[in-house]
Amino acid sequence: MIYPKIPLAQSIIEICLAKGITNIIISPGSRNAPLTIGFAQNPNFKCYSIADERSAAFFALGIAQQTQQPTAVVCTSGSALLNYYPAVAEAFYSQIPFLVISADRPQNKIDIGDGQTIRQQNVFQNHSVFNANLTEEASEENDLKINKAIETAILQKGPAHINAPFEEPLYETVETLSVQPKITTETHIAAPETIENIDEIISIWNSAKRKLILVGVNEAHTIHPDIIENWANDPSIVVLTETTSNLYHPSFVNSIDTLITPFDDAAFEAFEPEILITFGGMIVSKRIKAFLRKYKPEHHWHIDTLRAYDTFNALTKHIIMQPNTFFSDLLAKTIMVESDYFAKISNIYESRKIKKQEYLNTIPFSDFKVFEKVIASLPQNSQLQISNSSAIRYAQLIDIDPTIEVFCNRGTSGIDGSTSTAIGAAVGNPKQTVFITGDISFLYDSNALWNSYIPENFKIILVNNGGGGIFRILPGHEEKPVFNTYFETSHHLTAEHLAKMYDLNYSVANDVISLEEKLIALYNDNSKPAILEIFTPTLENDKILKQFFKELV
Repeated sequence: MIYPKIPLAQSIIEICLAKGITNIIISPGSRNAPLTIGFAQNPNFKCYSIADERSAAFFALGIAQQTQQPTAVVCTSGSALLNYYPAVAEAFYSQIPFLVISADRPQNKIDIGDGQTIRQQNVFQNHSVFNANLTEEASEENDLKINKAIETAILQKGPAHINAPFEEPLYETVETLSVQPKITTETHIAAPETIENIDEIISIWNSAKRKLILVGVNEAHTIHPDIIENWANDPSIVVLTETTSNLYHPSFVNSIDTLITPFDDAAFEAFEPEILITFGGMIVSKRIKAFLRKYKPEHHWHIDTLRAYDTFNALTKHIIMQPNTFFSDLLAKTIMVESDYFAKISNIYESRKIKKQEYLNTIPFSDFKVFEKVIASLPQNSQLQISNSSAIRYAQLIDIDPTIEVFCNRGTSGIDGSTSTAIGAAVGNPKQTVFITGDISFLYDSNALWNSYIPENFKIILVNNGGGGIFRILPGHEEKPVFNTYFETSHHLTAEHLAKMYDLNYSVANDVISLEEKLIALYNDNSKPAILEIFTPTLENDKILKQFFKELV
Protein backbone atom coordinates (compact mmCIF):
# COMPACT_ATOMS: atom_id res chain seq x y z
CA MET A 1 0.00 0.00 0.00
CA ILE A 2 1.17 3.52 -0.81
CA TYR A 3 0.63 6.21 1.81
CA PRO A 4 1.43 9.94 1.90
CA LYS A 5 4.51 10.58 4.01
CA ILE A 6 2.87 13.41 5.96
CA PRO A 7 1.45 11.91 9.19
CA LEU A 8 -1.50 14.30 9.39
CA ALA A 9 -2.71 13.20 5.96
CA GLN A 10 -2.39 9.57 7.05
CA SER A 11 -4.53 10.26 10.12
CA ILE A 12 -7.30 11.94 8.14
CA ILE A 13 -7.44 9.09 5.62
CA GLU A 14 -7.40 6.30 8.20
CA ILE A 15 -10.08 7.91 10.36
CA CYS A 16 -12.31 8.47 7.30
CA LEU A 17 -11.98 4.79 6.44
CA ALA A 18 -12.74 3.70 10.00
CA LYS A 19 -15.84 5.90 10.02
CA GLY A 20 -17.14 4.53 6.71
CA ILE A 21 -16.44 7.64 4.61
CA THR A 22 -15.58 5.91 1.34
CA ASN A 23 -16.95 8.18 -1.41
CA ILE A 24 -14.29 10.84 -2.01
CA ILE A 25 -14.61 13.64 -4.57
CA ILE A 26 -11.24 15.24 -5.29
CA SER A 27 -10.64 18.49 -7.12
CA PRO A 28 -7.09 18.46 -8.53
CA GLY A 29 -4.56 20.73 -6.86
CA SER A 30 -1.13 20.73 -5.31
CA ARG A 31 -1.59 21.53 -1.62
CA ASN A 32 -4.05 18.63 -1.27
CA ALA A 33 -1.59 16.19 -2.91
CA PRO A 34 -0.98 14.23 0.32
CA LEU A 35 -4.71 13.57 0.65
CA THR A 36 -5.16 12.83 -3.04
CA ILE A 37 -2.31 10.31 -3.00
CA GLY A 38 -3.64 8.58 0.11
CA PHE A 39 -7.28 8.35 -0.95
CA ALA A 40 -6.64 7.45 -4.59
CA GLN A 41 -4.03 4.76 -3.80
CA ASN A 42 -6.30 2.99 -1.32
CA PRO A 43 -8.75 0.52 -2.94
CA ASN A 44 -11.15 0.89 0.00
CA PHE A 45 -12.16 4.33 -1.29
CA LYS A 46 -14.22 5.18 -4.36
CA CYS A 47 -12.59 8.34 -5.70
CA TYR A 48 -13.91 10.79 -8.28
CA SER A 49 -11.92 13.59 -9.89
CA ILE A 50 -13.94 16.73 -10.66
CA ALA A 51 -12.04 19.92 -11.45
CA ASP A 52 -14.68 22.57 -10.76
CA GLU A 53 -15.03 22.76 -6.97
CA ARG A 54 -18.57 24.14 -7.03
CA SER A 55 -19.73 21.33 -9.28
CA ALA A 56 -17.70 18.78 -7.31
CA ALA A 57 -19.41 19.77 -4.07
CA PHE A 58 -22.91 19.50 -5.52
CA PHE A 59 -21.99 16.18 -7.15
CA ALA A 60 -20.92 14.98 -3.69
CA LEU A 61 -24.16 16.35 -2.26
CA GLY A 62 -26.15 14.27 -4.75
CA ILE A 63 -24.36 11.08 -3.68
CA ALA A 64 -24.90 11.90 0.00
CA GLN A 65 -28.55 12.72 -0.69
CA GLN A 66 -29.06 9.17 -1.94
CA THR A 67 -26.82 7.23 0.45
CA GLN A 68 -27.58 9.33 3.56
CA GLN A 69 -23.92 8.91 4.46
CA PRO A 70 -21.33 11.69 4.36
CA THR A 71 -19.52 12.11 1.09
CA ALA A 72 -16.16 13.86 1.35
CA VAL A 73 -14.92 16.63 -0.92
CA VAL A 74 -11.20 17.38 -1.00
CA CYS A 75 -9.61 20.55 -2.36
CA THR A 76 -6.42 22.56 -2.45
CA SER A 77 -5.84 25.79 -0.54
CA GLY A 78 -7.09 29.27 -1.38
CA SER A 79 -10.28 30.25 -3.16
CA ALA A 80 -10.92 26.64 -4.20
CA LEU A 81 -12.48 26.10 -0.79
CA LEU A 82 -14.92 28.99 -1.16
CA ASN A 83 -16.46 27.35 -4.22
CA TYR A 84 -17.80 24.63 -1.94
CA TYR A 85 -19.95 27.12 -0.04
CA PRO A 86 -23.22 26.90 -2.07
CA ALA A 87 -23.32 23.13 -1.61
CA VAL A 88 -22.35 23.45 2.06
CA ALA A 89 -25.29 25.81 2.64
CA GLU A 90 -27.62 23.45 0.76
CA ALA A 91 -26.45 20.50 2.85
CA PHE A 92 -26.96 22.52 6.02
CA TYR A 93 -30.56 23.48 5.28
CA SER A 94 -31.47 20.17 3.64
CA GLN A 95 -29.95 18.23 6.57
CA ILE A 96 -27.64 16.11 4.43
CA PRO A 97 -24.44 14.66 5.99
CA PHE A 98 -21.45 16.16 4.18
CA LEU A 99 -17.71 16.42 4.82
CA VAL A 100 -15.35 19.11 3.49
CA ILE A 101 -11.62 18.39 3.77
CA SER A 102 -9.51 21.36 2.74
CA ALA A 103 -5.75 21.49 2.46
CA ASP A 104 -4.24 24.69 3.81
CA ARG A 105 -0.90 26.46 4.11
CA PRO A 106 0.64 26.49 7.57
CA GLN A 107 -0.71 29.33 9.70
CA ASN A 108 2.56 31.28 9.53
CA LYS A 109 2.01 31.62 5.75
CA ILE A 110 -1.44 33.22 6.05
CA ASP A 111 -1.82 36.99 5.53
CA ILE A 112 1.87 37.60 4.73
CA GLY A 113 1.43 37.91 0.96
CA ASP A 114 2.08 34.25 0.12
CA GLY A 115 0.30 32.81 -2.89
CA GLN A 116 -2.95 30.85 -2.82
CA THR A 117 -3.65 31.58 0.82
CA ILE A 118 -6.82 32.84 2.46
CA ARG A 119 -8.25 32.61 5.97
CA GLN A 120 -9.66 29.09 5.70
CA GLN A 121 -10.33 28.31 9.34
CA ASN A 122 -14.05 28.40 10.21
CA VAL A 123 -14.92 29.73 6.76
CA PHE A 124 -18.24 27.82 6.87
CA GLN A 125 -18.98 28.74 10.48
CA ASN A 126 -22.49 30.02 9.81
CA HIS A 127 -23.60 26.95 7.83
CA SER A 128 -21.80 23.97 9.34
CA VAL A 129 -22.36 21.61 12.25
CA PHE A 130 -18.67 21.31 13.18
CA ASN A 131 -15.32 22.88 12.23
CA ALA A 132 -12.06 21.03 12.86
CA ASN A 133 -9.07 23.35 12.55
CA LEU A 134 -6.06 21.03 12.64
CA THR A 135 -2.42 21.72 13.40
CA GLU A 136 0.42 20.47 11.20
CA GLU A 137 1.67 17.63 13.36
CA ALA A 138 -0.27 14.42 13.85
CA SER A 139 -1.59 14.34 17.41
CA GLU A 140 -4.37 12.87 19.53
CA GLU A 141 -5.96 16.32 19.64
CA ASN A 142 -6.15 16.38 15.85
CA ASP A 143 -7.50 12.83 15.81
CA LEU A 144 -10.28 13.77 18.21
CA LYS A 145 -11.25 16.76 16.06
CA ILE A 146 -11.37 14.62 12.91
CA ASN A 147 -13.51 12.00 14.66
CA LYS A 148 -15.81 14.67 16.02
CA ALA A 149 -16.28 16.31 12.64
CA ILE A 150 -17.36 13.07 10.99
CA GLU A 151 -19.56 11.97 13.89
CA THR A 152 -21.29 15.34 14.05
CA ALA A 153 -21.94 15.37 10.29
CA ILE A 154 -23.67 12.00 10.68
CA LEU A 155 -25.61 12.66 13.88
CA GLN A 156 -26.67 16.22 13.09
CA LYS A 157 -27.16 15.56 9.36
CA GLY A 158 -25.16 18.47 8.06
CA PRO A 159 -21.81 19.68 6.70
CA ALA A 160 -18.62 19.50 8.74
CA HIS A 161 -15.30 21.07 7.77
CA ILE A 162 -11.81 19.68 8.38
CA ASN A 163 -9.04 22.19 7.58
CA ALA A 164 -5.61 20.57 7.36
CA PRO A 165 -2.36 22.57 6.96
CA PHE A 166 0.42 20.85 5.01
CA GLU A 167 3.98 22.02 4.47
CA GLU A 168 6.12 21.02 1.50
CA PRO A 169 7.30 18.53 0.33
CA LEU A 170 3.80 17.32 -0.52
CA TYR A 171 4.29 14.40 -2.88
CA GLU A 172 6.52 12.05 -0.91
CA THR A 173 5.13 8.59 -0.16
CA VAL A 174 5.88 5.66 2.15
CA GLU A 175 4.81 2.01 2.18
CA THR A 176 3.89 1.78 5.87
CA LEU A 177 1.85 3.97 8.17
CA SER A 178 3.70 6.07 10.70
CA VAL A 179 0.58 6.78 12.77
CA GLN A 180 -2.06 4.82 14.62
CA PRO A 181 -4.83 7.39 14.85
CA LYS A 182 -7.28 7.28 17.71
CA ILE A 183 -10.77 6.17 16.65
CA THR A 184 -13.63 7.26 18.88
CA THR A 185 -17.18 5.99 19.09
CA GLU A 186 -20.00 8.48 19.45
CA THR A 187 -23.04 7.11 21.27
CA HIS A 188 -26.15 7.88 19.29
CA ILE A 189 -29.06 8.92 21.46
CA ALA A 190 -32.16 7.44 19.87
CA ALA A 191 -35.21 9.63 19.41
CA PRO A 192 -38.01 8.99 21.93
CA GLU A 193 -40.47 6.21 21.16
CA THR A 194 -43.34 7.73 23.14
CA ILE A 195 -44.84 11.21 23.14
CA GLU A 196 -43.98 13.54 25.99
CA ASN A 197 -47.04 15.04 27.72
CA ILE A 198 -49.21 12.60 25.80
CA ASP A 199 -52.38 13.41 27.76
CA GLU A 200 -52.22 17.06 26.68
CA ILE A 201 -51.61 16.07 23.03
CA ILE A 202 -54.48 13.57 23.08
CA SER A 203 -56.87 16.12 24.60
CA ILE A 204 -56.07 18.70 21.92
CA TRP A 205 -56.25 16.11 19.12
CA ASN A 206 -59.56 14.59 20.19
CA SER A 207 -61.26 17.98 20.48
CA ALA A 208 -60.10 19.37 17.12
CA LYS A 209 -62.36 19.04 14.08
CA ARG A 210 -59.97 20.64 11.58
CA LYS A 211 -56.52 19.04 11.44
CA LEU A 212 -54.11 19.88 8.63
CA ILE A 213 -51.01 17.75 7.94
CA LEU A 214 -48.49 19.46 5.66
CA VAL A 215 -45.52 17.46 4.36
CA GLY A 216 -42.42 19.03 2.82
CA VAL A 217 -39.27 17.36 1.51
CA ASN A 218 -39.39 13.78 2.74
CA GLU A 219 -37.78 10.41 2.05
CA ALA A 220 -39.95 7.79 0.40
CA HIS A 221 -41.38 4.87 2.41
CA THR A 222 -40.83 6.48 5.81
CA ILE A 223 -44.50 6.59 6.89
CA HIS A 224 -46.19 3.27 7.63
CA PRO A 225 -49.14 2.38 5.36
CA ASP A 226 -51.44 1.96 8.39
CA ILE A 227 -50.78 5.56 9.40
CA ILE A 228 -51.45 6.80 5.87
CA GLU A 229 -54.76 4.90 5.83
CA ASN A 230 -55.71 6.34 9.20
CA TRP A 231 -55.19 9.88 7.89
CA ALA A 232 -57.19 9.05 4.78
CA ASN A 233 -60.11 7.68 6.77
CA ASP A 234 -60.28 10.42 9.40
CA PRO A 235 -62.94 13.01 8.43
CA SER A 236 -61.19 15.71 10.48
CA ILE A 237 -57.84 15.43 8.65
CA VAL A 238 -56.72 17.02 5.40
CA VAL A 239 -53.25 16.05 4.16
CA LEU A 240 -51.33 18.42 1.88
CA THR A 241 -48.30 16.87 0.16
CA GLU A 242 -45.69 18.56 -1.95
CA THR A 243 -44.06 16.88 -4.94
CA THR A 244 -40.89 16.41 -2.89
CA SER A 245 -42.77 14.73 -0.03
CA ASN A 246 -42.72 11.31 -1.75
CA LEU A 247 -45.98 10.58 0.04
CA TYR A 248 -49.06 9.48 -1.89
CA HIS A 249 -52.68 8.54 -1.33
CA PRO A 250 -55.74 9.20 -3.54
CA SER A 251 -57.35 11.27 -0.79
CA PHE A 252 -54.34 13.56 -0.24
CA VAL A 253 -54.10 17.01 -1.83
CA ASN A 254 -50.95 16.68 -3.93
CA SER A 255 -51.19 20.04 -5.70
CA ILE A 256 -51.54 22.61 -2.97
CA ASP A 257 -51.63 25.65 -5.23
CA THR A 258 -54.36 24.09 -7.39
CA LEU A 259 -56.52 23.87 -4.28
CA ILE A 260 -55.89 27.17 -2.51
CA THR A 261 -54.96 29.77 -5.14
CA PRO A 262 -58.60 30.57 -6.05
CA PHE A 263 -59.70 30.85 -2.40
CA ASP A 264 -61.19 34.13 -1.24
CA ASP A 265 -61.11 35.22 2.42
CA ALA A 266 -64.26 33.28 3.29
CA ALA A 267 -62.89 30.07 1.79
CA PHE A 268 -59.58 30.57 3.57
CA GLU A 269 -61.32 30.98 6.91
CA ALA A 270 -63.25 27.75 6.36
CA PHE A 271 -59.98 25.99 5.53
CA GLU A 272 -58.13 27.39 8.57
CA PRO A 273 -56.98 24.45 10.73
CA GLU A 274 -57.18 24.20 14.50
CA ILE A 275 -54.12 21.93 14.48
CA LEU A 276 -51.32 22.14 11.92
CA ILE A 277 -48.81 19.28 11.92
CA THR A 278 -45.74 19.60 9.73
CA PHE A 279 -42.80 17.33 9.05
CA GLY A 280 -40.16 17.04 6.36
CA GLY A 281 -38.03 19.76 4.84
CA MET A 282 -38.68 23.05 3.10
CA ILE A 283 -42.05 23.96 1.56
CA VAL A 284 -42.15 25.13 -2.07
CA SER A 285 -45.64 26.62 -2.16
CA LYS A 286 -45.52 30.34 -1.39
CA ARG A 287 -49.31 30.38 -1.29
CA ILE A 288 -49.65 27.91 1.57
CA LYS A 289 -46.98 29.80 3.52
CA ALA A 290 -48.83 33.10 3.04
CA PHE A 291 -52.15 31.48 3.96
CA LEU A 292 -50.89 29.92 7.20
CA ARG A 293 -49.12 33.11 8.23
CA LYS A 294 -52.36 35.02 7.85
CA TYR A 295 -54.75 32.40 9.20
CA LYS A 296 -52.64 30.98 12.01
CA PRO A 297 -53.61 27.65 13.56
CA GLU A 298 -54.17 27.54 17.29
CA HIS A 299 -51.63 24.70 17.50
CA HIS A 300 -48.67 24.11 15.19
CA TRP A 301 -46.62 21.00 15.95
CA HIS A 302 -43.47 20.33 13.94
CA ILE A 303 -42.05 16.81 14.09
CA ASP A 304 -38.30 16.48 13.57
CA THR A 305 -35.49 14.92 15.58
CA LEU A 306 -33.17 17.90 14.97
CA ARG A 307 -34.77 21.20 13.94
CA ALA A 308 -38.05 23.05 13.96
CA TYR A 309 -38.38 26.09 11.74
CA ASP A 310 -41.20 28.47 12.70
CA THR A 311 -42.10 28.91 9.02
CA PHE A 312 -45.59 30.25 9.66
CA ASN A 313 -44.85 32.26 12.83
CA ALA A 314 -47.22 29.97 14.67
CA LEU A 315 -45.07 27.16 16.13
CA THR A 316 -46.35 25.96 19.52
CA LYS A 317 -44.53 22.64 19.92
CA HIS A 318 -41.39 20.99 18.54
CA ILE A 319 -41.87 17.25 18.83
CA ILE A 320 -38.43 15.59 18.79
CA MET A 321 -39.43 12.24 17.31
CA GLN A 322 -39.48 10.44 14.02
CA PRO A 323 -42.83 11.24 12.31
CA ASN A 324 -43.65 7.56 11.92
CA THR A 325 -43.04 6.95 15.63
CA PHE A 326 -45.06 9.99 16.68
CA PHE A 327 -48.14 9.03 14.68
CA SER A 328 -47.91 5.36 15.69
CA ASP A 329 -48.04 6.40 19.32
CA LEU A 330 -50.65 9.14 18.83
CA LEU A 331 -53.16 7.32 16.66
CA ALA A 332 -53.18 4.24 18.90
CA LYS A 333 -54.46 6.43 21.75
CA THR A 334 -56.82 8.87 20.07
CA ILE A 335 -60.28 8.71 18.55
CA MET A 336 -61.77 9.99 15.31
CA VAL A 337 -64.18 12.86 15.76
CA GLU A 338 -67.13 13.80 13.61
CA SER A 339 -66.17 16.51 11.13
CA ASP A 340 -66.92 17.72 7.61
CA TYR A 341 -63.45 19.24 7.20
CA PHE A 342 -62.10 16.62 4.81
CA ALA A 343 -65.36 16.26 2.89
CA LYS A 344 -65.61 19.99 2.15
CA ILE A 345 -61.99 20.31 1.04
CA SER A 346 -62.09 17.08 -0.94
CA ASN A 347 -65.15 18.20 -2.90
CA ILE A 348 -63.46 21.47 -3.80
CA TYR A 349 -60.21 19.74 -4.77
CA GLU A 350 -61.92 17.13 -6.93
CA SER A 351 -63.73 19.91 -8.78
CA ARG A 352 -60.44 21.76 -9.24
CA LYS A 353 -58.77 18.65 -10.68
CA ILE A 354 -61.50 18.27 -13.28
CA LYS A 355 -61.14 21.92 -14.29
CA LYS A 356 -57.35 21.55 -14.40
CA GLN A 357 -57.54 18.66 -16.85
CA GLU A 358 -60.10 20.48 -18.97
CA TYR A 359 -57.78 23.47 -19.13
CA LEU A 360 -54.72 21.35 -19.95
CA ASN A 361 -56.67 19.78 -22.82
CA THR A 362 -57.16 23.19 -24.43
CA ILE A 363 -53.84 25.01 -23.96
CA PRO A 364 -51.26 25.39 -26.74
CA PHE A 365 -47.68 24.17 -26.57
CA SER A 366 -46.10 25.87 -23.55
CA ASP A 367 -44.18 25.19 -20.35
CA PHE A 368 -47.35 23.95 -18.65
CA LYS A 369 -48.19 21.57 -21.50
CA VAL A 370 -44.58 20.32 -21.57
CA PHE A 371 -44.62 19.47 -17.87
CA GLU A 372 -47.90 17.62 -18.27
CA LYS A 373 -46.45 15.48 -21.07
CA VAL A 374 -42.99 15.00 -19.56
CA ILE A 375 -44.16 13.95 -16.11
CA ALA A 376 -46.68 11.53 -17.60
CA SER A 377 -43.86 9.95 -19.62
CA LEU A 378 -41.49 9.25 -16.72
CA PRO A 379 -40.51 5.58 -16.29
CA GLN A 380 -42.00 3.87 -13.28
CA ASN A 381 -39.67 3.25 -10.32
CA SER A 382 -37.28 5.92 -11.56
CA GLN A 383 -35.69 8.80 -9.69
CA LEU A 384 -36.76 12.32 -10.67
CA GLN A 385 -34.44 15.22 -9.96
CA ILE A 386 -35.90 18.69 -10.53
CA SER A 387 -34.13 22.05 -10.71
CA ASN A 388 -35.35 25.06 -8.80
CA SER A 389 -37.30 28.12 -9.91
CA SER A 390 -40.16 27.52 -12.35
CA ALA A 391 -39.37 23.82 -12.92
CA ILE A 392 -40.27 22.71 -9.41
CA ARG A 393 -43.33 24.97 -9.37
CA TYR A 394 -44.74 23.49 -12.57
CA ALA A 395 -44.02 20.00 -11.26
CA GLN A 396 -46.11 20.84 -8.17
CA LEU A 397 -49.17 21.17 -10.42
CA ILE A 398 -48.93 17.75 -12.11
CA ASP A 399 -49.67 14.31 -10.65
CA ILE A 400 -46.58 12.11 -10.48
CA ASP A 401 -46.61 8.31 -10.47
CA PRO A 402 -46.26 7.10 -6.84
CA THR A 403 -43.40 4.73 -7.76
CA ILE A 404 -41.17 7.69 -8.69
CA GLU A 405 -38.95 9.26 -6.01
CA VAL A 406 -38.60 13.04 -6.32
CA PHE A 407 -35.71 15.26 -5.23
CA CYS A 408 -34.90 18.95 -5.45
CA ASN A 409 -32.36 21.21 -3.72
CA ARG A 410 -34.90 23.04 -1.59
CA GLY A 411 -32.59 23.79 1.32
CA THR A 412 -31.52 27.10 -0.20
CA SER A 413 -33.72 26.84 -3.33
CA GLY A 414 -30.77 27.85 -5.51
CA ILE A 415 -30.27 27.07 -9.18
CA ASP A 416 -26.49 26.93 -8.82
CA GLY A 417 -25.90 23.18 -8.55
CA SER A 418 -29.04 21.39 -9.69
CA THR A 419 -27.43 19.51 -12.60
CA SER A 420 -24.35 18.53 -10.59
CA THR A 421 -26.56 17.26 -7.76
CA ALA A 422 -28.67 15.24 -10.17
CA ILE A 423 -25.60 13.60 -11.68
CA GLY A 424 -24.24 12.80 -8.22
CA ALA A 425 -27.61 11.32 -7.26
CA ALA A 426 -27.55 9.17 -10.40
CA VAL A 427 -24.12 7.88 -9.35
CA GLY A 428 -25.27 7.30 -5.77
CA ASN A 429 -28.44 5.40 -6.73
CA PRO A 430 -28.63 2.72 -9.44
CA LYS A 431 -32.19 3.69 -10.39
CA GLN A 432 -32.91 5.30 -13.74
CA THR A 433 -32.50 9.06 -13.14
CA VAL A 434 -34.32 11.78 -15.06
CA PHE A 435 -33.45 15.42 -14.48
CA ILE A 436 -35.93 18.16 -15.46
CA THR A 437 -34.44 21.64 -15.60
CA GLY A 438 -34.97 25.12 -16.96
CA ASP A 439 -32.55 26.82 -19.30
CA ILE A 440 -31.05 29.34 -16.86
CA SER A 441 -30.42 26.70 -14.20
CA PHE A 442 -28.88 24.39 -16.79
CA LEU A 443 -26.60 27.04 -18.30
CA TYR A 444 -25.56 28.28 -14.86
CA ASP A 445 -24.33 24.81 -13.91
CA SER A 446 -23.05 23.68 -17.30
CA ASN A 447 -19.71 22.59 -15.79
CA ALA A 448 -21.70 19.74 -14.27
CA LEU A 449 -21.24 17.98 -17.61
CA TRP A 450 -17.45 18.20 -17.20
CA ASN A 451 -17.72 14.87 -15.44
CA SER A 452 -16.46 11.42 -16.40
CA TYR A 453 -18.93 9.51 -14.24
CA ILE A 454 -22.34 10.33 -15.76
CA PRO A 455 -24.31 7.06 -16.06
CA GLU A 456 -25.27 6.09 -19.60
CA ASN A 457 -28.98 6.05 -18.73
CA PHE A 458 -28.96 9.57 -17.23
CA LYS A 459 -31.50 11.83 -18.97
CA ILE A 460 -31.70 15.62 -18.97
CA ILE A 461 -34.98 17.17 -20.04
CA LEU A 462 -34.23 20.84 -20.63
CA VAL A 463 -37.16 23.24 -20.95
CA ASN A 464 -35.76 26.28 -22.77
CA ASN A 465 -38.08 29.27 -22.73
CA GLY A 466 -35.33 31.77 -23.51
CA GLY A 467 -34.89 33.21 -20.03
CA GLY A 468 -35.81 33.11 -16.36
CA GLY A 469 -39.50 32.44 -16.85
CA ILE A 470 -40.15 32.41 -13.10
CA PHE A 471 -39.84 36.21 -13.03
CA ARG A 472 -42.72 36.57 -15.48
CA ILE A 473 -44.94 34.70 -13.03
CA LEU A 474 -43.96 36.80 -10.01
CA PRO A 475 -45.51 40.21 -9.25
CA GLY A 476 -43.82 43.24 -10.79
CA HIS A 477 -43.26 41.87 -14.29
CA GLU A 478 -43.27 44.50 -17.00
CA GLU A 479 -42.18 43.98 -20.60
CA LYS A 480 -39.30 46.47 -20.54
CA PRO A 481 -35.56 46.28 -21.35
CA VAL A 482 -34.60 46.42 -17.66
CA PHE A 483 -36.80 43.43 -16.90
CA ASN A 484 -35.66 41.40 -19.90
CA THR A 485 -31.96 42.00 -19.24
CA TYR A 486 -31.62 42.07 -15.47
CA PHE A 487 -34.46 39.87 -14.23
CA GLU A 488 -35.43 37.41 -16.92
CA THR A 489 -31.90 37.06 -18.39
CA SER A 490 -33.17 36.79 -21.96
CA HIS A 491 -30.92 34.76 -24.25
CA HIS A 492 -30.79 32.70 -27.45
CA LEU A 493 -28.47 29.95 -26.22
CA THR A 494 -29.03 26.22 -26.63
CA ALA A 495 -27.44 23.07 -25.25
CA GLU A 496 -26.55 21.63 -28.65
CA HIS A 497 -22.83 22.43 -28.62
CA LEU A 498 -22.44 21.57 -24.95
CA ALA A 499 -23.90 18.14 -25.68
CA LYS A 500 -21.47 17.70 -28.57
CA MET A 501 -18.47 18.84 -26.50
CA TYR A 502 -19.28 16.44 -23.66
CA ASP A 503 -20.38 13.58 -25.96
CA LEU A 504 -24.03 13.41 -24.93
CA ASN A 505 -26.90 12.42 -27.18
CA TYR A 506 -28.94 15.47 -28.13
CA SER A 507 -32.43 15.94 -29.53
CA VAL A 508 -34.95 18.77 -29.87
CA ALA A 509 -38.71 19.14 -29.51
CA ASN A 510 -40.78 22.25 -30.22
CA ASP A 511 -44.37 20.97 -30.39
CA VAL A 512 -46.52 18.25 -28.82
CA ILE A 513 -46.00 15.72 -31.59
CA SER A 514 -42.22 16.01 -31.65
CA LEU A 515 -42.13 16.02 -27.84
CA GLU A 516 -44.03 12.75 -27.56
CA GLU A 517 -41.83 11.15 -30.22
CA LYS A 518 -38.57 12.38 -28.69
CA LEU A 519 -39.55 11.28 -25.17
CA ILE A 520 -40.05 7.72 -26.39
CA ALA A 521 -36.67 7.79 -28.13
CA LEU A 522 -35.02 9.36 -25.07
CA TYR A 523 -35.95 6.50 -22.77
CA ASN A 524 -35.28 3.76 -25.31
CA ASP A 525 -31.66 4.72 -26.02
CA ASN A 526 -29.29 4.15 -23.09
CA SER A 527 -26.08 4.10 -25.13
CA LYS A 528 -24.90 7.36 -23.55
CA PRO A 529 -26.26 10.21 -21.38
CA ALA A 530 -28.75 12.36 -23.25
CA ILE A 531 -30.28 15.82 -23.39
CA LEU A 532 -33.74 16.49 -24.80
CA GLU A 533 -34.10 20.23 -25.27
CA ILE A 534 -37.65 21.53 -25.52
CA PHE A 535 -38.23 25.04 -26.82
CA THR A 536 -41.31 26.85 -25.53
CA PRO A 537 -42.68 30.34 -26.31
CA THR A 538 -41.13 32.96 -24.03
CA LEU A 539 -44.00 35.44 -24.21
CA GLU A 540 -46.89 32.99 -23.75
CA ASN A 541 -45.91 30.77 -20.82
CA ASP A 542 -46.76 33.15 -17.99
CA LYS A 543 -50.12 34.09 -19.52
CA ILE A 544 -51.10 30.43 -19.83
CA LEU A 545 -50.16 29.70 -16.23
CA LYS A 546 -51.89 32.76 -14.79
CA GLN A 547 -55.04 31.95 -16.75
CA PHE A 548 -54.99 28.43 -15.31
CA PHE A 549 -55.60 29.69 -11.78
CA LYS A 550 -58.47 31.87 -13.01
CA GLU A 551 -60.11 28.88 -14.70
CA LEU A 552 -60.20 26.94 -11.42
CA VAL A 553 -62.80 29.20 -9.83
